Amino acid sequence: MTGIPGTDDKMKNFAANLRLLCDRQGSISLICRKLGINRQQFNKYLSGRHMPSSGNIRIVANYFGLGPEVLFAEHEHFRALVDGNFFDVLDHLRRAPQVVRFLDTVAVSTKIDMGEYVGCYDRYQYSSIYARKILRSAFCIFQNGDFLNHYYIERFPSYDNPARTEYIFKYHGFTFPVEDRVFTIDFETVQRNEFTFGIFSNVQRSSKRFMFGIVSGVAATMFRQPFSTRAVLHYRKAGLLSRAELQSTTTLDMNDPSIPREAREYLGESPDMIKPA
Repeated sequence: MTGIPGTDDKMKNFAANLRLLCDRQGSISLICRKLGINRQQFNKYLSGRHMPSSGNIRIVANYFGLGPEVLFAEHEHFRALVDGNFFDVLDHLRRAPQVVRFLDTVAVSTKIDMGEYVGCYDRYQYSSIYARKILRSAFCIFQNGDFLNHYYIERFPSYDNPARTEYIFKYHGFTFPVEDRVFTIDFETVQRNEFTFGIFSNVQRSSKRFMFGIVSGVAATMFRQPFSTRAVLHYRKAGLLSRAELQSTTTLDMNDPSIPREAREYLGESPDMIKPA
């Protein structure tokens, strides 16, 4: 299973995502006028009967302030972005005078090779919730206009019934490549009360790609302890997250053989977790 949708799936996802975006904007006629696309033709996009040309895909993506590939994401994941107010947050940040200068320094469209970072990763770190367990989450970096953004999903199985998921956390944020380092900042969109920060360094080893770094934030526990821990990003494939990546998210024993050797060596044999006394 490649996780890459076929033409029919891409058309279905595009139509569903476009309908969701248009529902947030209001008048279809006004959108068509601003896009310069015939209303009859646009209705075919909305119904999933016709795939736009590459030029019209770029026009639609630019209008909504998205990277073209985001429009073809699986609809449930796209809705999670929208329902989490992710795009509203981006719009407010871009308009805020106090961050305009900062955003100008990290716009990446003409500064780096986008393919160097975009794609899907397994993210490994010691869990701040389940003691002595390594958390494997699904992490994705994608281009959004002139910027790199990311989202990632964490799933924690139940102690009583490991086949059942006890907690799900979804994070969305910005990715800033600066001087051979990758900085991340994101917020959790289920509980909406958690920020995390990360810094990673790109490492090339044979045919595998890893980024080693540290992350810090506030643990989602009743005591809300701040934490900092080592973390590893292991590149898996191009594109956006699919069900295959999400199904692999879980907590693992420290010596689980599915964890890459490089990740286990970097994380160490015991939790490298810094918490307040």
